[in-house]
Amino acid sequence: MEHKPLAELKAVADVKIGEPAPPLSREQRLERWIEVLDANPSRRLHSLYEIEYLSPQERRDCRSNGSPLTVAYEDPVLRAEGLKSDRVGDCLAFFQITERQVHNAFCSCHVGTRFSGKDAAVRLRHLLPPRITRVGGSIFERIGRFFAAC
Repeated sequence: MEHKPLAELKAVADVKIGEPAPPLSREQRLERWIEVLDANPSRRLHSLYEIEYLSPQERRDCRSNGSPLTVAYEDPVLRAEGLKSDRVGDCLAFFQITERQVHNAFCSCHVGTRFSGKDAAVRLRHLLPPRITRVGGSIFERIGRFFAAC
């Protein structure tokens, strides 16, 4: 592979430098994690073993090979966004989730020692805000249409 300075490349090609993409929001990060888990729904994952009994520092440093946190860290998009490792503390900060949420989603006392990528994705979906469906519009729109029809 030959490396050339940008000035030389501009002489032989139409070089355009794009704007960097804005950082992903909390929801987009969680949605990306869910997508990565859904891409391999039958993948067998390891839970985080009894993290509620760890000291706060031990909990932040906790990791488990092949956990849903490992799946997130394996994703180049999430790493490029700033995910530093598959340790609980780094995932808490990056995904802006709480220790309780990680415990409920991935601790062995809730999911056993092994579970699937599909199950992990389902558990993560509970961390997303509820989507408002627009089937038929809001209750106010429906009341307005009802009275308009009278």
